[in-house]
Amino acid sequence: MSENVLKNEKNMPVIDMVYIAVSAVLIAICSWITIPAPVPFTLQTFAVFVVTALIGWKRGTFAVLLYVLLGIIGLPVFAGFTGGFGVIAGPLGGYILGFIGLPLMYGFITSIFGKKTPSMAAGLAAGELVVYIVGTIWFVIAYSSTKGAVTVMQALGWCVFPFILPDAVKLAVALFIAKRVQKSIRL
Repeated sequence: MSENVLKNEKNMPVIDMVYIAVSAVLIAICSWITIPAPVPFTLQTFAVFVVTALIGWKRGTFAVLLYVLLGIIGLPVFAGFTGGFGVIAGPLGGYILGFIGLPLMYGFITSIFGKKTPSMAAGLAAGELVVYIVGTIWFVIAYSSTKGAVTVMQALGWCVFPFILPDAVKLAVALFIAKRVQKSIRL
C-alpha cells in the first residue's frame, strides 16, 4: 500500500495517529498502576518517558495532549481512575499539564545534541524538570487558594523530593525499553 493511501486529509500518516492513540492509552493504563511505597507512586511518568523516547517528541506531545484532553472531558484516565476538569484544576493538576512540556523539552535537547542515549536521557530529565516546575507552581497556587498557605519548599517536600529517585529509575528503565523496541517497529 502506498504512503499516499495511508495519510489522512491533513497529511498525518495513519500510522502516526495509531502510535499517538496507543501511546495515550498506555499513559492511561500506567496511570492506574500504583506502586506501594512510603509515598505511593504510579507508572504514569514512566509511560510518558517511554512514549516520548519511543515515538519522538512530536508524536509524544500529541499523545500527551490526547491523554490530558481525554481526562479533562471526564474519562477516568488519570491516577486512581479519575477524570474531569476538577482533577486538572486541583492541586496536582499542574503535574499532569506539565507532562505536555516533557516531550517538548526532550525534542529541544535531542534536536541540539542528537538521539544518542546520553542526550535522550538528558532530554527526558529536562522534561521531567519542566513537569516538576509547572506542577509545583500550580500546586502552590491551587493548594493555597483552597486549603491554606503552603510554601514552595513544603510543596517540593510533598510532591517532588519523594519522587526524584523513583522517577530517575523510571527514566532509566523507560529509555532502555524504548531503545530496544525502536529496533522492532517502523517509526
